[in-house]
Amino acid sequence: MAVLPLSCGEPAAAFRALAGEPWSMLLDSAARGDARGRWSYIVADPVGTVEAVDGTTLVDGVPVPGDPFTALERALAALAPAGGAIGGGPAPFVGGAVGFIGYEAGRRLDLPVSRHANPGGEPELAFGLYDAVAAFDHASGRAWVAAARPEAAARARRLAARLEAAPPSPGPLPPAAAWRSELTRAAYREGVERVLAYIRAGDIYQANFTQRFLAQPPAGLDPYALYERLRVLNPAPFAAYLHCGPRLRIASASPERFVRLDADGRIETRPIKGTRRRHADPVADAAAAAELVASVKDRAENLMITDLLRNDLGRVARIGSVRVPVLYGLESFATVHHLVSVVTATLRPGLGPVDLLRAACPGGSITGAPKIRAMEIIDELEAARRGAYCGSVAWIGVDGAMDSSIVIRTLSLTPDAVVARAGGGIVADSDPDAEHDEMMVKVRPLLRSLEDDP
Repeated sequence: MAVLPLSCGEPAAAFRALAGEPWSMLLDSAARGDARGRWSYIVADPVGTVEAVDGTTLVDGVPVPGDPFTALERALAALAPAGGAIGGGPAPFVGGAVGFIGYEAGRRLDLPVSRHANPGGEPELAFGLYDAVAAFDHASGRAWVAAARPEAAARARRLAARLEAAPPSPGPLPPAAAWRSELTRAAYREGVERVLAYIRAGDIYQANFTQRFLAQPPAGLDPYALYERLRVLNPAPFAAYLHCGPRLRIASASPERFVRLDADGRIETRPIKGTRRRHADPVADAAAAAELVASVKDRAENLMITDLLRNDLGRVARIGSVRVPVLYGLESFATVHHLVSVVTATLRPGLGPVDLLRAACPGGSITGAPKIRAMEIIDELEAARRGAYCGSVAWIGVDGAMDSSIVIRTLSLTPDAVVARAGGGIVADSDPDAEHDEMMVKVRPLLRSLEDDP
């Protein structure tokens, strides 16, 4: 393995050299000091791509039979260096796949099919395959480009040279744009009431109900400059910028891990349920955090999804290995406090990261329980397909390791619109007005990113 040291220490700044290129990807641990935010990664110039668009699987842009998860599995196997799995690299990820699985990709897993059309033709899954990766270690302040196999050495040198030559300053601030909400406050309350009716009827215990905010892309908008503004407004440990070709770019400031898989088969997932806004006054902020921790409603919401994820992991885990080491843990981010639980397990022998994704996608924290019925109700009540939102951004290593996020606190950029979305889990004692207020707390940093005075 070739390893080239980098002198550029800030990944978001280094990525400016690549942000305009299709299939360039930044996995950005923008919340420094967070234990989950040690590593950031940059990739570009893939050796192959796997996509799914409206039910068609594409490998290197060519339609192929079968589902995209199988195609991704095969592509990862082909990328692995001769002689088997790699080891001894400078970072947990030095080669493999980077991309996203959208919420609607679940229809390829025998989950409900959305009634909503995809008029823009955005992919529901998109991964690039990379054998040269730039890794940034925020604990040591060091950075490298690693070539996972001998034939990647030239790509690694090109990547290192381009990152070192990145523009020192960000692009101009994004022009302001007017946001349009798909739902009024009254309409959002009505959607919550309909979810509550399904809960009272015994259909479900919980469903995650969301809404969209849309803006026309302003003239001169630099999508990556918009991402850089978002990461300042809402730094997050699982932030990401993905250039998925001409139809979609993703600017994410997600605080939530979906599933992590170590090369030795250890699994961790960290569902978030329960939110309170942060306050500038320390006394008020501490009171909000304490109120969240004590909230019976929020603890019930968190417990239901933790149990759902225990069940999802149990489909691929060694019998008896599923554990919940943290239940109702408090985690504080730039704009909100959250209740976060931790579920761990050990993957069964013979299975790999794509099997884990098949079992767990889409994440239970953004569907509800029971998952399939909750997804049917979500599709009935929401006004449009979710796309990348509520899916997962992931890296998958050729050694079988993986880490991934839940795509929340995220902007999707297409030629036609900038889309922000937010919502929350609805349970039996949810108050429709309080749910609307919580949704607005979550979406506010996204809306501010395209306003004159953030």
